[in-house]
Amino acid sequence: MDVTSAPANLEELLDRVLEISGDLPKRLKQCADYLTANPDRVAVSTVAEMAEGAGVQPSAFMRFCQVLGFSGYSQMQRLFRESYAPNWPDYATRLEKLRENGAGSPSALLAEFVEAGRLSLENLAKSIDPRALDAAIKALSEANMVHIVGMRRAFSVASYLAYAFEKMSVPTMLHDSVGKLDSRHAIRAGDAVIAITFEPYSPETVDLAAAGRSAGAKIVAITDSLASPLRAVTPLLLTVQEADFGDFRSLSATLSLAVALVVAVGTVNRP
Repeated sequence: MDVTSAPANLEELLDRVLEISGDLPKRLKQCADYLTANPDRVAVSTVAEMAEGAGVQPSAFMRFCQVLGFSGYSQMQRLFRESYAPNWPDYATRLEKLRENGAGSPSALLAEFVEAGRLSLENLAKSIDPRALDAAIKALSEANMVHIVGMRRAFSVASYLAYAFEKMSVPTMLHDSVGKLDSRHAIRAGDAVIAITFEPYSPETVDLAAAGRSAGAKIVAITDSLASPLRAVTPLLLTVQEADFGDFRSLSATLSLAVALVVAVGTVNRP
């Protein structure tokens, strides 16, 4: 089970965890499950804290790091720190920061957000994986029903996708948890799920995506990092990094990706 070299980046690390997870002893499997469910904690937690979260002794978590090919926890943690995005402040703090920095007139604010949107779109054009995009479009165009879930900041993207797919005559269901209704049982084999979540990740979205996978549906994830908990659910990850101004993040790039998905799937399905 031991490997000879440490993963070179976060993507290789997470791929290795998923590859070996099924063959690990119970305690090491607990470590793998906790890491993939809480990748954002690695960068800011000690090995003792990670071990406590996984329900194992620190020595077991150290052994888990070594099985992955690292000399110890610190070497693994370094990869996560290089990709770590800290928690964003609440909205009151963000507004106060803008005031302190003299955000200026509404026109100046608009110009700053336009610039952030431009940077987001440029980054998306450079970073999107064409193979992942093609695979996502194929999965969605072949689905009997497209289920869409996105909570909090992602809800505007989810609701747009549901609206646009309906206009394209693509059978679609938006899962919005209104009234705490749980509609995951509507997902069937042959369906597809679009799961959208960004840091801090929505557990409701991740749970529904996992339920969809268990039901036999294909899962397409739209998220902001390879360390997203959705990586443990599906290999079809479309990552989008949005630029920000004053700690406010736009959805310019994410919505552009959504438009591209809708038009591409609608084109494939059009008679």
